[in-house]
Amino acid sequence: MATEVKVPELPESVSEATVGEWQKNKGDKVGRDENLVDLETDKVVLEVPSTSAGVLAEIKVSAGDTVKAGDVLAIVEEGDGADAGDDDEDGDADGDKKASDSADEKDASGDEDQSSDDDQSEKSDDGDDEAVASPAAKKLMDENDVAARNVEGTGKDGRITKADVQKAIDNKSSSKADKSEEKSSSRGDSEREEQAVSEQADRQALADAPNERTEQRVPMTRIRQRIAERLLDASQNTAMLTTFNEVDMKAVMELRNQYKDKFEKDHEVRLGFMSFFVKAAVEALKRFPIVNASIDEGDIVYHGFYDIGVAVSSPRGLLVPVLRDADQQSYAQIESTIRDLGKRAQEGKVTMDEMSGGTFTITNGGVFGSLLSTPIINPPQAAILGMHATNEKPVVVDGEIVIRPVMQLALSYDHRLIDGRDAVLFLRTIKELIEDPARLLLQV
Repeated sequence: MATEVKVPELPESVSEATVGEWQKNKGDKVGRDENLVDLETDKVVLEVPSTSAGVLAEIKVSAGDTVKAGDVLAIVEEGDGADAGDDDEDGDADGDKKASDSADEKDASGDEDQSSDDDQSEKSDDGDDEAVASPAAKKLMDENDVAARNVEGTGKDGRITKADVQKAIDNKSSSKADKSEEKSSSRGDSEREEQAVSEQADRQALADAPNERTEQRVPMTRIRQRIAERLLDASQNTAMLTTFNEVDMKAVMELRNQYKDKFEKDHEVRLGFMSFFVKAAVEALKRFPIVNASIDEGDIVYHGFYDIGVAVSSPRGLLVPVLRDADQQSYAQIESTIRDLGKRAQEGKVTMDEMSGGTFTITNGGVFGSLLSTPIINPPQAAILGMHATNEKPVVVDGEIVIRPVMQLALSYDHRLIDGRDAVLFLRTIKELIEDPARLLLQV
C-alpha cells in the first residue's frame, strides 16, 4: 500500500518552507519515523519522518522547492517494495524447484548412506534457532526479531536463555540510540562543513581568475530572506535611536575569577558574563517597565514577565532563542540554558517555540571582537542591549588615572514608546549594577 508523506503543520506565523536535503534516495528502504527530508523555515529546520516502513517509491519535490502545509513530498510503498512478478514466472520458478527436488530425490536414492548424513547435517543447520534456545528465549526472539546467531548463549552447552536474549535486545537498542545520536550530531557538523566547502569554492572560483571581473549570483536562503525582511521592517516602522555608555568590568571579572572553579564544579557549567547582564537587565526592566513593553496598533502592552532573548550565531544565520521567566532563574540556570541553546543552534535543533515571544533582547558582538555597534530592535520589542569587547583603557577613579577593563554598551530603543530620559537611565542602571554586582543580590 502506498503512503503519502506530507508537509506537517507549520508553526504559527510560518506559511511556507523550503525543501532542504533529502536524507533518502528513491528506492531506498526506510523505517517508520526515519527522517526523509529537511524543511527549512524562517528560523528552524524541520525533519519530516516516514509514517510507515517500506521503500521510498517516489520523490515529488526537489531541494530548493517551496512547499506549504499539506503538500505531498514523497510516496512510500509499505513492505519491501519488490514487485510480486507474473504468475507465469512464479509458475516457472515453482516448476524448476520441483524438478530440482525430484533430481535430488533420485540422487538420494542412489546413495542412501550419503543422503542420510546430508539430511542430518541440513536438519541440524535449519533447526539451529530452536535447538539451542529455550522455549521462552525462542518466543522472546520471535517477538523482537532477533536471530539466534546474534545471541551469545550462556546456558549449558551454549544453550540460549531468556536473559541472553534480553541482553541482546538491550544492546541492539543501545546501538540504535548511539547511531541516532551520532547522525543527529553529524547533521550539525555537515551543515558547517557544507558552508565551509561552499565558501572555499567561492574563494577558489575567484582565485582561478584573478585578472577577470568575475561575479557570482546565488539565491538567498529562506532564513537570510527573513532576516533581511525583519531588519528592513524594524528600520522602516520604528523610530529607532541608540544611546551609549561604558561599564567598568573590574568588579565582575574579579568576582568571576574568584568563584568560577567552584561554580563550575557545583553546577557543571562555566560562569560567564552573560548571566550577570541578564540579571542586571531584568532588574533594570523592573524599574523601567516601559522598556519591557511593546506597541500593538494603538495600544501599549505592558508585560508582567521577563522573557529575555539572547542572540546566538549559527551556520544558518542569527537566531534569538528566549530565556523564559529569566527573573526566576538562577545564574547557573541562565548559563546552562544559554549553553544548551547555543549548542542546539549550531546543530539546527532550536524549535520555533523557543524563539517565539521575548520582551527584551541582549546581543553580544564582543565575542567577535566588536568595539561598538548600533544593534537593531527585534520587533515588536521596544529595545535591545548590545554588549561589546572588553578592553583595558585609562580611566579616572578618585582623581587618579588607572587602567581598567572597560566594555562599551549600546541600547537601541523605539523612540515612539520610550523617551530618551528613560532609555538613558535604564542603561545607566545596568552600568551601576555591573560595576557593583552586590547590588544585584540585594536588589538595590
